[in-house]
Amino acid sequence: MTFEQLRLKHPRLIYKRAGVLQRGDVIELTYEFLLEPDVRLRSVVTIPYPGSIDEERFMPYVFHLGLVEAISYWKLACPKELVIEAGVLNGEQIRFWYDIFIHGLGEFYYQNQIDFTVKDFLRITCSPGASVPNNAAGNMRERKPGSGMPANDLVLVGGGKDSAVTLGMMKQSDRTLQTMVLNPTQAALDNIREAGFPPPLVINRVIDPMLMELNRSGYLNGHTPFSAYLAFLGILVAVLYGNEHVIVSNEKSANEGNVVYRGMEVNHQYSKSFQFESMFRQYCTNFFDGAANYFSILRPLNDLQIGLIFSMYPRFFTTFRSCNVGSKTGVWCGTCAKCAFTYLCLSPYLSREQMMISFGADLFANPQIIEHIRSLVGLTPVKPFECVGTRDEAKLAVILTIGKYLKEKSEVPEGLLKIKSDLGLSPQDVTELRRLVMDDWGDTYNLPPDHVSLLRSTWQSASASGNLYAYK
Repeated sequence: MTFEQLRLKHPRLIYKRAGVLQRGDVIELTYEFLLEPDVRLRSVVTIPYPGSIDEERFMPYVFHLGLVEAISYWKLACPKELVIEAGVLNGEQIRFWYDIFIHGLGEFYYQNQIDFTVKDFLRITCSPGASVPNNAAGNMRERKPGSGMPANDLVLVGGGKDSAVTLGMMKQSDRTLQTMVLNPTQAALDNIREAGFPPPLVINRVIDPMLMELNRSGYLNGHTPFSAYLAFLGILVAVLYGNEHVIVSNEKSANEGNVVYRGMEVNHQYSKSFQFESMFRQYCTNFFDGAANYFSILRPLNDLQIGLIFSMYPRFFTTFRSCNVGSKTGVWCGTCAKCAFTYLCLSPYLSREQMMISFGADLFANPQIIEHIRSLVGLTPVKPFECVGTRDEAKLAVILTIGKYLKEKSEVPEGLLKIKSDLGLSPQDVTELRRLVMDDWGDTYNLPPDHVSLLRSTWQSASASGNLYAYK
């Protein structure tokens, strides 16, 4: 079916219900949706929690997580109306969620060639009979008997280099810390172990299998703003466990988009961007009582700077995995754009031998990887739709990597030399790139003073390590 046919067949998605059930030391959240006329969908999230909960105080967080959950089901057919029966939103809240449905799904619209600018593309309404969730959640921050002492910081951990850097850095601080993973990969668990932290809080999310079945039968599919889901999940868990901060590892590079489509910048990493982070924080201030302080601890730095810090933590060299294709099986696929950028980003700082050990192969020998790098540096119109650095970072990484090969008297990969030639950068251009990329500390971030000091001292140590200037 075409996009238009799907919208006609399914005029509304209804967010029917958000439920909470505690079974022993596990809280089970259930979300029910109806893709009219007759497709019923259900998600389940399970959270370990050894205390007792006050359901009335907890429900605002539960309700809001379901709104993010709705995005995955809405995009099946992009119905003209999202009807909320599980709770009530005011006009300001509806504008926030409309923004997420538009900007957060920008890549989805681009890939499926959907015109999201048409009149009445999406209406978000609340059922007249819906009740308003109680927002008085402050007392949930008091830990219940038997649940242990609260940690100041709840750190959301994935399996890639960025969260590994956060773990390595936080281990050097004196703050109490709790880690959390959602449907964890082995790399995420290994990184937490290698950092020397106790086992994480493991959250499990199960999406209705009907979603995949409908995708296979021709319904719409594509990227969703997953980091927005993690943000709402993070503050939900924090209000249970009494955490002061929810910390993620999104960098400054996430602010750069991939392509302009129908007048809007499409950014694969929209829900990792500073724009989303700021909007989310304001939303929490306005509509939650006692929500944890959500921020990204790596925001002042870009990916190439973070790569330099990563080189200080060799314990993660063989455990981290940034490849989405191979994440479930714990391997690098060696052919995707994420593999290409991660390999390029770390090449200036790690020896060729260490790169081979970490990635299992010399990825610069793969023509597919070289083609991805051409797109990463801006030699094609569209930057790859992956969580990758900026075009300027990729350009500088190519220059630094070539410099490393020359310094080591190794044969420079032909593909990199061709990219350098096609870029046509002058020595002055390279000097300016180095200044813009490696010497810049971003001035838009939400870190508390303790975390700013920790990141600054870590960055200064990395800068003084010699790797930064080793390959001029």
